[in-house]
Amino acid sequence: MTRALAGPTQITTAEFQAVSQFLHQRTGIRLAPGKETLVQGRLDKRLRSLGLSSYTQYLQVIRSPQHGAETRQAIDLLTTNETFFFREPRHFEFLGQVVAPAHRSSRPLRLWSAASSSGEEAYSAAMVLADALPSTPWEIVGTDISTRVVAGAAAGIYPIAAAERIPTPLLRRYCRKGRAEYEGLMAIDRTLRARTTFLGANLLEDLSRLGRFDVIMLRNVMIYFEPDTKAHVIGRLQEMLYPGGYLIVSLSETLNGIPSRLLPVQPSIYRLAGDGVG
Repeated sequence: MTRALAGPTQITTAEFQAVSQFLHQRTGIRLAPGKETLVQGRLDKRLRSLGLSSYTQYLQVIRSPQHGAETRQAIDLLTTNETFFFREPRHFEFLGQVVAPAHRSSRPLRLWSAASSSGEEAYSAAMVLADALPSTPWEIVGTDISTRVVAGAAAGIYPIAAAERIPTPLLRRYCRKGRAEYEGLMAIDRTLRARTTFLGANLLEDLSRLGRFDVIMLRNVMIYFEPDTKAHVIGRLQEMLYPGGYLIVSLSETLNGIPSRLLPVQPSIYRLAGDGVG
């Protein structure tokens, strides 16, 4: 049987541990035992494309400085997570009902979607801010370690099925149904895309160049981090909040046990001490 017709290349325990260690070193994400099938499903096509017969050989490639493009592709494949519009709706309710009305500064309200994946979180926030602040400037920055999904997010085009989770009034105002060659797709309105910027970025690196924010959304990421990595990331992110700014994590995550100046407001929502907060 030829390699092209054979089943997926099986990953050994030692190879899986090596892949997990490689990813942890580059991104802070640790693949727990039991994710072997996920790794095979996401990387097997790369082995086939390169004509490799083992994950040991593939690790040699992605560890080499000469194969930076393949290294980035491997990280893209291993870190891309499922997301959808208005995931955990209470966060967007808080943004529209609490954060936006309280913004009194003359500068734009700034929000950072710090693990934006394919952009649904950032555009959900954009719809809320456009609705809540019709005459006030705002801007959103979305970052992700996967350069592939960042490029797709900037385009703002999604399968029409993604519209099912968008509240109807916002869907009508800020999404456009595709026609002709775009049949079956929808596009985010260009006015929202103009205020939303997507960049490739690694949360383990110094990202102070992005400036300060009123809101940072870091959801469904820390569940993959070990305690020391969580502390490192939170320590850096809190310095990128304006005093009184908010950090929003997933409902399944908490900052308990992580030293910071962030005070709990409600489950999964924290506020940086300052300007009367505390």
